[in-house]
Amino acid sequence: MKRIGVISDTHLKKPNSFIKEIATRHFEDVDLIIHAGDLVSLDVLDAFSSLNKEVIAVCGNMDDPEVRKSYPVTRIIIIEEVIIGITHGWGSPSGIRHRILESLPHVDAVIYGHSHQAFFGMEAGIFFFNPGSPTDSRFTTNQSIGIIEVRGDSIEGAIVIL
Repeated sequence: MKRIGVISDTHLKKPNSFIKEIATRHFEDVDLIIHAGDLVSLDVLDAFSSLNKEVIAVCGNMDDPEVRKSYPVTRIIIIEEVIIGITHGWGSPSGIRHRILESLPHVDAVIYGHSHQAFFGMEAGIFFFNPGSPTDSRFTTNQSIGIIEVRGDSIEGAIVIL
């Protein structure tokens, strides 16, 4: 089994004490951390450096040029037997999963952000997971992150309300 800490839409120029607390409190026992874009600055990832975990990230629409040069818009990874597409997302929150699915064919799961609206569930036979935003409750009433567990070809997720 692999546990994945998932975060998106931090919208920070540098890591603050809240993001560092999230890292140590919620991501200490994960095998991998995924940031689904809108870091804004590469410095935000320093919040996870003390954990000595692999961090995979994609860039989002609000990221500065340094982030855009360092991270792709989309990534495909394989965890155990699950093919996972990672992207930030774009456009209106309405229809976002449909747009993403058209750009990421042949995946079993999608991790995304952009809408700030936490979500997990099956759609069109694909497991979708959006951790929401830990720092911005625009478009939603909660600040959140997520945890995903992969066992073989099975994937489950949970939203952690902060």
